Amino acid sequence: MAQQRIDRLDKKILQMISQDARIPFLEVARECNVSGAAIHQRIQKLRNMGVLIGSEFIVDTYKIGYQTCAYIGIMLSDVKMFNSVVEELKKIPEVVECHYTTGKYAMFIKMYAKDNRHLLRLILDKISAIPGISGTETFQLSLDEIFHRQLSVFDVDPEVEVDENEDN
Repeated sequence: MAQQRIDRLDKKILQMISQDARIPFLEVARECNVSGAAIHQRIQKLRNMGVLIGSEFIVDTYKIGYQTCAYIGIMLSDVKMFNSVVEELKKIPEVVECHYTTGKYAMFIKMYAKDNRHLLRLILDKISAIPGISGTETFQLSLDEIFHRQLSVFDVDPEVEVDENEDN
């Protein structure tokens, strides 16, 4: 297995771009006291290592009419159905996160709906209809997202080894 290290410069770059994915590389270079080319090379290295997995714009769900955010636990009739259930969940655009969990629920999902009625239709008509799902429980409806951020612990360890062959 190939291993590479993330050093202090990589961590500083990660910290800066995780706060603002649109920050110009030249600004990162100036802050890090290196050339723009060095930043490009480091970013490419981090992508190749699988540390950086893309960039994204965040859509304000309220402004596009999706005002209900729900967290739902899913029970499976057979744990062997996990992968097929995940593939079916991926087909539902309102499901934005899926986590494999321990305990009573095999997975937790986060989903958005236009309103509570729409949420009910999604649960009854789409989620519960997936073969392998034996039950769901809606835990919470989010009233408002107070903050959303990337993990920012880049200054904890001086170096971190990354296994490039490890899946996400």
